[in-house]
Amino acid sequence: MHPRAEEFASRVREEYGVDIEVREFPEGTKTAAAAAEAVGCETGQIASSLVFEVDGDPVVVVASGANRVSEEKLAARLGAAPERVSMADAETVREVTGWSIGGVPPLCHAADPPVLFDESLTAYGTVWAAAGTPTAVFPLDPDSLARLADADPADVAE
Repeated sequence: MHPRAEEFASRVREEYGVDIEVREFPEGTKTAAAAAEAVGCETGQIASSLVFEVDGDPVVVVASGANRVSEEKLAARLGAAPERVSMADAETVREVTGWSIGGVPPLCHAADPPVLFDESLTAYGTVWAAAGTPTAVFPLDPDSLARLADADPADVAE
């Protein structure tokens, strides 16, 4: 197992008392479509962790791979003007989460940003999220994932 994926699995075990099953795919899982194809699931089951800046503060949105995050809905949810919402750059993502774009998991972040959880993920029995690298994912039921990530359910999809 890739050292970063192994580090993530160890942190989940140590910090949450949960053993996760990390699966690695050499062809990559960097996009939701690629992850769904590799795993053999619907694109909607991919739980992509995206970092936004809202009024200059980082916010992680765990979004269904079938959805695009609405910056307008995100702004309204957080009481900000839509023009004050933008995707975080790679440096900010790494600083806030401790992970690189393409492998950002929904939990075990370097900082303690608020996390919002796309409500549409709850339609699935299992969702798949990044496990620290662009080639590693792990399955979990959406309620457990939201609970572990201390995420608030939100309607954030366009």
